[in-house]
Formats: sequence, C-alpha cells, structure tokens
Amino acid sequence: MTPDEIEALFTRESGEFLIARWARPIVPIVFGVEDKTMATVKGAFEAVVTLAGHKMAETDPELGANCMVFFFRDWQELLEVPDLDRLVPDLEPLVERLVAVDANQYRIFRFEEDGAIRAAFVFLRMDRELSKVPAETLALSQVVQTVLLWSDTAFRTQSPLAVAGETTILRPDIAALIRAAYDPVLPGAAQDASHALRLFARLEPPQ
Repeated sequence: MTPDEIEALFTRESGEFLIARWARPIVPIVFGVEDKTMATVKGAFEAVVTLAGHKMAETDPELGANCMVFFFRDWQELLEVPDLDRLVPDLEPLVERLVAVDANQYRIFRFEEDGAIRAAFVFLRMDRELSKVPAETLALSQVVQTVLLWSDTAFRTQSPLAVAGETTILRPDIAALIRAAYDPVLPGAAQDASHALRLFARLEPPQ
C-alpha cells in the first residue's frame, strides 16, 4: 500500500483528510439479534481490537456501552427505541434521509476533545442484500469500519475483506494499516494528510 493509497482511505468526498481511532477501551453492545449472532459480532470486535493492540472492557465508566450495534428490518424501528433520540440528535430527520435513499447501513461517531473516537452507533437494516451476507462476514466488515474513522468513500469500490479458500478474512493490507494507526506514538486523530506518510512508515511488510 502506497502513501497515496493510504491518504485516499481517509480523505472524504469533500476533500478533507481525517483519521481517528479509539482512545478508551471499546465496550460493544448488540441489539436485535439472537445470542449466537451477538457472540459472532463480539468475537469480531475481539479479533480486530486484538489485531490493533487496543483493549475492550465490560463497561465504560461514563457511557456504560460506547459502541452500539443495531440490527432491524425497517428504519422506522429506530424511532421506537427508548431514549435513542437522546443519544443520536436529530434522529427523526436522519431516519427520513436514510429511508429516502434506501440505505441498509449507517454509522455515527462521537469524539473526545482531542478528536479520538469516543463512541459509535452502527445501524444495519437487514434488507434482502444484507440478509444474504454470512453473519461472520457482516460482523467483521462492520467492526473494521468502526475501529477507525475511515473516509466516507473508503470501501465504496473495494471491500476491506478478502476470500481465502472458503473463509472470509480481513485484507492483509487493511490489517497492517489498522495496526499502524494504533501505534501509541501516533495521535488519536489527525487532519493533516502528511499523517499518511507516518502510517506508511509503520506498515509491517507482508509475511
């Protein structure tokens, strides 16, 4: 992966470069699925967080859970979740926009004072397309897209996952980039595109 390719993964459609990682341990909670799927999602978090050299916890002292993953069939269901409108400002107009564009997924991030990720909300509308995706693949894909603040166009044309035999895995170049982004020497967030060079310098060579 070249510095330009790294820069592109964190350059938004508006032209703004922005990258952020989690500062506090990640405490995920999953709504709307059976216990087996819940375990699959939490297993994906554990795998990616371990890869990054970051931490998970049982509870966040300030927020309780700081990464909420919602599975549902219809966007309108979000409006019925108690107190969700307090956690997600302007929830009703957001739902209207997502219905209008027939979206099947959406992520919202909250940030610390220094710009690092403080909390995340992952919404997955299980339409026909998403329902075809194996639970392990869907979970891994969502966790990868939540462990860092990527560009809104980062994975529009190419998935962060790859198929190895009959198994879906995280692409080695993306795995290496996540590890690099969690180097404790680097800041929790950056808005200068030169940060891509710092990430490039920390990429581990392929095994």
